[in-house]
This record gives sequence, C-alpha cells and structure tokens, in this order.
Amino acid sequence: MDDLARHADDLSSLPPSCGPVRLVAVDGHAGSGKSTFAARLAAALGGAPVLHLDDLATHEELFGWTGRLREQVLLPLSRGGSARYAPYDWTERRFGPARTLEPAPVVLVEGVGAGRRQVRPWLAALCWMELDRDTSWGRGRRRDGAGLAGFWDGWTLAEARHFAEDPSRPYADALVRQLAEGYAWLPGPRATAGANRTVTHGSQNVPPY
Repeated sequence: MDDLARHADDLSSLPPSCGPVRLVAVDGHAGSGKSTFAARLAAALGGAPVLHLDDLATHEELFGWTGRLREQVLLPLSRGGSARYAPYDWTERRFGPARTLEPAPVVLVEGVGAGRRQVRPWLAALCWMELDRDTSWGRGRRRDGAGLAGFWDGWTLAEARHFAEDPSRPYADALVRQLAEGYAWLPGPRATAGANRTVTHGSQNVPPY
C-alpha cells in the first residue's frame, strides 16, 4: 500500500499550475471511488479544498460544464483570487447559493472528465482511478438504488461518448487503485511514456484558448 502522505508531499512540491495553485485532478469512471479518494488525499494534504464537478454539471449538461469551470473557478484562481461558483442542486434541478473556493497550495478537482482536454493545461497533476467502467458503473448503480436506474442508463451512454471523444487516462500521471486497505499509486501512462511535461503542466497562468 502506498502512503498518501508521501504522495501529498510530492504533489505539494510540484510547480504551481493555475496562478499560485497546484491544481490536481481526480478522474475516472462514475462509481470508481473518486470522491472518497479525493477526500482522503485532501486530508493528507492538510485539508486541501476539493471542487466536485457534480456541482457544475446539470441534468441537461452532464459534460457541458467546461465554461462554468473556466469562468467561475480557473480564471479567478489563475489570478490569485478566490473562485466563486453556484453548485447545482440535483433534486431541485437548479443552481443554488454561491460558494467560495479560496486559493490554496493544492486544490483538488474531482469528477468524471476532470482530466479532459480543455482542463489539462491548468493541471499540476492528473490522477486516474484504475477501475474498469463496468465494475465502476455497477458500484454506482448499487449505491444510488433502483430509483435512479433511468438516470444511470442515460449517464453511461453520455460517459462512454465523452471518453471516446476525449479520453483522460492516457494523460494520467498516476493510476490509483483502491485496495482492501488504502490505495496503490502506480505511474500513469503519460509518466511511463516519458511525455512532454507541458502537456499537463502549463507554463503560463492563462492557457491559450
């Protein structure tokens, strides 16, 4: 089992990627354990802020949140300011009161698509939860129950289409595998391929798009 505290120290030593912030993405299939892992990694980082992409997605835009993420979170953080975003209420089907996300040495962003093409230039590191999609989706369906079966039917189609068009795993710095106790932290495809670090590590505050 790999020690999260050691990896937290490694992440904290990376160059800032979004203004003064080291933005670290936790991506993977729905049901793969991203939220739980992000919470534990945040604790190992001394209470790092965590942005959940479920707060930016909506029923109508499961993957159409990139503009909200950029305008409400990434650009303010890149300028050294506080991010301010309105989380979506999945029960009321509307955006709720705004929340503030303060800049910190490390900020985690977790959710399906956190390592997508338009987000990678802002990232210091990308972690991928290494669990196959069918197992992940099965876990998610069991967690949410029969009442959300229809939602899951639509979600799985949307997720499969998203990753077919814009995969994250090939660009992961680390593959994170949940064990009976703790996590195994393995080199990701980008690290093992010796890819140019500028693919993920932006050298400027505002990416050129």
